Amino acid sequence: MAQIGFLGLGTMGSGMVRNLLQAGHAVTVFNRSPERAEEVVGLGARLASSAAEAAQGADFLMYCFADDRAVEEVVLADGGVAEHVEPSTRVIDLSTISVGTALREHEVYETRGVRFLDAPVFGSRGEAAGGGLWVVVGGAEEDVEAARPVLEPISATLHHMGAKGSGARMKLVGNLLVASQLQALGDALTLARKSGLDLDAVLGVLDVADFRTPIYAGVGRRVLEGDYSPDFALKLLLKDLRLIAGQAQEVGIELPTLATTTDLAEAGVDQGWGEENASAVIKVLAERAQVDLTR
Repeated sequence: MAQIGFLGLGTMGSGMVRNLLQAGHAVTVFNRSPERAEEVVGLGARLASSAAEAAQGADFLMYCFADDRAVEEVVLADGGVAEHVEPSTRVIDLSTISVGTALREHEVYETRGVRFLDAPVFGSRGEAAGGGLWVVVGGAEEDVEAARPVLEPISATLHHMGAKGSGARMKLVGNLLVASQLQALGDALTLARKSGLDLDAVLGVLDVADFRTPIYAGVGRRVLEGDYSPDFALKLLLKDLRLIAGQAQEVGIELPTLATTTDLAEAGVDQGWGEENASAVIKVLAERAQVDLTR
């Protein structure tokens, strides 16, 4: 079993650490808010006093942060953990960040002879807790294979997308689809309500039609219950939409649905719903149409 250093114990990170421990790995954790480490320490993880200490002697250093700024501050800044990682340690970044930051990480680690993978994950609270995330990886094939023993316990599937930065690129592609589905679901439910349809009956059709998705089924019913408790916060969706916009600009294309979804997410955050689930974009649509989508 591997010695793992793990940084970042938010909703996603804590679930991943639990599954790594259950797989028999020895895990040393660090979080800038140490109280978040209490649960996994109770399950057998060791708490380090710094990120550098968590990385010391590790076979793998894994981390999952909320945004680029956290990666910059903890990993890439002067004195950051990248300067303390030993060449024998393999590093895996599970965060959703810009392609540019992921490529900078590759460059920094390469100069130190450290093997690195950008490996963001699809899924939220439930998938992280159940070891059912979908991991998309950028980096060398040999490094992906070497990392399987620590990636498989946290994932349902593992996808090598290509060379460095490819995992980060795929994560933005996937999150564009997530955001578009949330917007489409909100539009559809709003139109259905305005048209006098029973929303439970509408969701019954969405369950079986050829355009069905887990997002329509799961989020749709939570909307009818008025449940916007966070699995993936709206403020994080907005962060990802801005990353997608930056990537689209870099490759020189327009994404018409992105502007609309970003407007909805910005409006929801301005309303004070940033800590609610990303599906709060549907609340914005319903409010603008002056409809109540709850049962």
